[in-house]
Amino acid sequence: MRQTLGLFKFVVLFSSLLAFTSHAESIEQAGEARDAQVWLKKIQTSAKQLDYSGTFVYQQGNQVRTSRISHIRSGRNELEKLEILDGKPREYIRNNEEIACYVPENKSIRVEKRVSQDVFPAILGAQPDELLQHYALKKGEVGRVAGHDCQTIVLAPRDKLRYGYKLWVEQSTGLLLKAQTLNEKNDVVEQIAFTQIVIGNVDAASVKPSFRNTQGWQVENAVMQDADLSGWSVKAMPPGFKKTRQMKRLVTDVPAEGGQPVQREVSQIVYTDGLAAISVFIEAGSQSRTEGTMQQGAMNIVGKRQGDYWLTIVGEVPAAAIRQVANSIEFNP
Repeated sequence: MRQTLGLFKFVVLFSSLLAFTSHAESIEQAGEARDAQVWLKKIQTSAKQLDYSGTFVYQQGNQVRTSRISHIRSGRNELEKLEILDGKPREYIRNNEEIACYVPENKSIRVEKRVSQDVFPAILGAQPDELLQHYALKKGEVGRVAGHDCQTIVLAPRDKLRYGYKLWVEQSTGLLLKAQTLNEKNDVVEQIAFTQIVIGNVDAASVKPSFRNTQGWQVENAVMQDADLSGWSVKAMPPGFKKTRQMKRLVTDVPAEGGQPVQREVSQIVYTDGLAAISVFIEAGSQSRTEGTMQQGAMNIVGKRQGDYWLTIVGEVPAAAIRQVANSIEFNP
């Protein structure tokens, strides 16, 4: 009897210990998630408020591109210059929401409104607490990027319809210096990282165009406007993705062997969960095209004909998610 009582007390004590340990781990995990949210908020504000200038490398599949960015906050105004350093030269000069693209080989300047605000190093389009519904957040190890000490933040997807992310955040300023996109095997499918960066004390001349004499250059104002695309719907959009933009624009096709450029109207619906984006492009289906799929890095693309229209679905999501979206698009005129 005494042995039975002793065994019972041991079982109760051991069960209480397990429960306490589990509760303590839950508290610790909740604390880590709160800390991670704080770092995500720093990423959002730092990319917009700080002055910085540096070179970063973007790796997507087997493609690697190098760019240089300079950003200055002047009062309420954001001034930014993005230079493409590989291939044909391009410069993008941003003044708040207006972007001018300088194309020196044909001496043209294309002016348009900014479509998305979640561009590196400002990659977040939602509040951190909203991301918690679809990603598990935690702090990772401390590392170094471009000579700066960084805190890593890991965002693990709660379903198989989105990727995971690992972010390196500069410890003293909160500026994002590196981001990796991870698949279900935790393999890196896409990466963007600064190789050199200066934070603060950025020369105002660094955000001005390199092409000082543009007399005779052609200025093209991109025709982009909001559109009512309510007749189109996606019945199986992954959870958490919200419609953020509906617009239409004129796209100019330049024949490879010369000839007159041809314009066509393309409509676009943008959905995002705050980290990843899915776009549905809609245009007249008069052109001869072949249906199919393609993947490049984290980007999956589906092209399909639907009635009198041609649809191109592009998303920073796994292939299964983009197929789910493509197969559930409906049009009710």
